[in-house]
Amino acid sequence: MAKKTYVLDTSVYLTEAASLRAFTSNNNDVVIPLKVLEEIDKHKKRQDSVGHNARQTIRQLDELRLKGNLHRGVRTGASMGIVSARGYDKDVIPFDWSASHPDNQIIATALTLKKEKPRRKVILVSRDINMRVKCDSIGLQTEDYQASQVVESPDLLYTGFSEYLVDDQVVDNFYNGDDVFADKEEIKLFPNQYVMLVSNSNPKKTALARFFNYGTPFKKNPKQKSGIWGVKPRNKEQAFALELLMDPNVVLVSLIGKAGSGKTLCAIAAGLEQVLEHEHTKKVPEYNRLIVSRPVQPLGKDIGFLPGTMEEKMGPWLKPIQDNLQHLMGDDSTTLDIYMDRGKIEVEAITYIRGRSISKAFIIIDEAQNLTRHELKTIVTRVGEGTKIVLTGDVEQIDNIYIDEVTNGLTYAVEKMKDHSITGHVTLLKGERSKIATLASKIL
Repeated sequence: MAKKTYVLDTSVYLTEAASLRAFTSNNNDVVIPLKVLEEIDKHKKRQDSVGHNARQTIRQLDELRLKGNLHRGVRTGASMGIVSARGYDKDVIPFDWSASHPDNQIIATALTLKKEKPRRKVILVSRDINMRVKCDSIGLQTEDYQASQVVESPDLLYTGFSEYLVDDQVVDNFYNGDDVFADKEEIKLFPNQYVMLVSNSNPKKTALARFFNYGTPFKKNPKQKSGIWGVKPRNKEQAFALELLMDPNVVLVSLIGKAGSGKTLCAIAAGLEQVLEHEHTKKVPEYNRLIVSRPVQPLGKDIGFLPGTMEEKMGPWLKPIQDNLQHLMGDDSTTLDIYMDRGKIEVEAITYIRGRSISKAFIIIDEAQNLTRHELKTIVTRVGEGTKIVLTGDVEQIDNIYIDEVTNGLTYAVEKMKDHSITGHVTLLKGERSKIATLASKIL
């Protein structure tokens, strides 16, 4: 295979710091434009995944610098390519392009390499669509950067539910209380997955069950007669979600659903039930406090810095969570304030969770689709003994420009955790907020 030279745009390094070594792993070279180094430096102080990737990239380059000279090039390892940094020749920039534009300087670096070594394939890699279009328009080979993804398509994401075609008598046996087992030769199931047993002679004859493992019989789904903190399931997916949320043996639950599907409301209701219900029943609570948080990620154009104290700054971001809490409290804001003052309910930004070790708590991370896998790992590893963590989100509504439906942290958690008995996942399909919200989620 012919050796290639890759020129990586700033967007690649800010998406994944490991990209530097990934491109040199097949003995290909990587050239870093000096403009890219300047742009990475501007992001290094950010307190998010972009800042983390910027700092990681700088550390990697500093390690390479100690081994050699980045101007001449440093080999990243045995049987690996060379990393170097360089500028560009101004005469390669198309006459009607501005030489002061950062993208044009990066493209010019690739054109300079192509001019110096015409027989070497030079490829510019960028996540910027317009930059790739500009490269193609001048005959420079270009590629998109595909960040590490755990599934090929959002449609292939684990849903936590499956249909299982069985003999007609098996459905009857299940309703009669007989033990019914799954056959691993017939169907692939995961711990805490929900299954619809469907009669092979009558498709309308079904039974809903929960799978644990192939050596344990299916379990019937319990009926929620009184609801959880006043919340009654309106569809089978909500019933599945509430069962997992109330099961102390399942310490990580992920809920994915469109706007209005009830994922956040169900999670908060289950949390309130297990944290506060003991005050009425005098039972020992499963958890000592409810912590609800979400990423600080704006929808659309940001309004800039907010004035006031930390609590006042975070108010607009956390308002959706407080709306749900107040609704479940019967619109009693006074009672909610009392519980928050007592430390029974905490609502805060993820930024202030990352450095903590949290025990005996019910944690809800809302809008988790806006987290990178690194950020989510950092948060989940904060979980101490006796703590349950719930991740909710909609992978179709991502506001973080550096991740997408198949590379975000929530998708990673769903796919990577599905094999373990202490985790569970449910995809909520139906909108229950209002008729107009359901209609909007379908057609807009």
